[in-house]
Amino acid sequence: MVKVITYGTFDLFHEGHYNILQRAKELGDYLIVGVTSEEYDQARGKLNVVDSLITRIENVKRTGFADEIIVEESQGQKFQDIKKYDINIFTVGSDWTGTFDYLKDYCQVVYLERTKDISSTMLRVKQTPIQRIGIIGTGRIANRFIPEAALVSGVNTQCVYNPHRKSAENFANKWGIDACKDIEEFFTASDIVYIASPHETHYFYVRQALEHGCHVLCEKPMCLKKEQVEEVFGLAKKRDLVLFEGIKTAYCPGFAKLLGIACSGVIGNIRGVEACFTKLEDESKRELIDGVYGGSFTELGSYCLLPAIKLLGHDYEEVWFESIKDEKKIDLYTKAHIRYINGLATATCGLGVKSEGKLMISGTSGYIVVEAPWWKTSYFEVHHENPNDIERFSERFLGDGMRYEICDMLAMINGDTKKDFKLTRKDSETMAEIIEKFLEERQTENKVKGYEQ
Repeated sequence: MVKVITYGTFDLFHEGHYNILQRAKELGDYLIVGVTSEEYDQARGKLNVVDSLITRIENVKRTGFADEIIVEESQGQKFQDIKKYDINIFTVGSDWTGTFDYLKDYCQVVYLERTKDISSTMLRVKQTPIQRIGIIGTGRIANRFIPEAALVSGVNTQCVYNPHRKSAENFANKWGIDACKDIEEFFTASDIVYIASPHETHYFYVRQALEHGCHVLCEKPMCLKKEQVEEVFGLAKKRDLVLFEGIKTAYCPGFAKLLGIACSGVIGNIRGVEACFTKLEDESKRELIDGVYGGSFTELGSYCLLPAIKLLGHDYEEVWFESIKDEKKIDLYTKAHIRYINGLATATCGLGVKSEGKLMISGTSGYIVVEAPWWKTSYFEVHHENPNDIERFSERFLGDGMRYEICDMLAMINGDTKKDFKLTRKDSETMAEIIEKFLEERQTENKVKGYEQ
């Protein structure tokens, strides 16, 4: 007898799950299906699981493919189960390709091709429908997005669009999704559009997606002008659609805890915010080639502006910039100084200059320090006048962090309107306004010095 085992959450059971179980059963004579427990899903960072364990087990049982159903409760159980049940073949979907190769020492490992399209009529009329995600753009961030989306129950990455057809096809083949031949086909196949294209294209794609009735999650900066942000949020409201700017820091649990502690009065009145994010980028990358929209501030400024705006507000009095530029007049290192009535903020960004990337929040009774990478907030300290008086706080930060923004966006789509406080329309408008001022100042300076692009 050939024994086969497979595992999954099997939440919001759909034809993709059905097909995997059917093909798993065809691999042998006896199929064991491991269904993850709620506790294990939480421990491994799976978010937004809707169905109870009992419901998920019943859905698997109803297919008739499982000869035996077990509950997966902890990391390391797969190896134990393979030994315990004398398994010949371990199998999972192709979106996990390579992840379980270590089990080849104990049994055969088979990765089954995933079902690309799970948007059947049956699914679409469910109370909690699966939301189909389409991706615009095929760069580094888009490649990090797909594994994160796979860990949010209720969404399925369906397709990709890039005006450079070959890039879209290569990306689609890598991730087992569809490459759409044109933008109209793409919007038809998508419920949520994730935009990860170059900065200057964001506004155009956001507007198009909303006009086609799609919810939108757009990478930062969402728009490069304040009036564009106002326009697209107005359009989203008119169409009753959800629009999110993808600054992952805003949605992670550690940053939410940080804001709560900072505003609790534990350091008195907040008077200063200093945020720094730098990295040494390859000179061949887009950020250091594009003389109009590239550079450190357009790339990283949104992260560093976020804590200042959340803690000191939108009504700043003045903002000015200092930059170190290369021979192409692209800023390698920029400091944005923001003056408020009762506070000062500094946002420091670098792509060609490395600095200590920390977040410092200064108050009248103490200060909070978050070491790099503070934009993935998982630990911070509260200090007071007495150097021995230190309070320490921690929170888990899972994976690359994008799963949090996807989860919150999905909650809003499903009717939970309480999630939008983490990054509000006014927050996005203020960030766009400051970035717009920076780009106008840079353009003016380059014209005066004869560097107009």
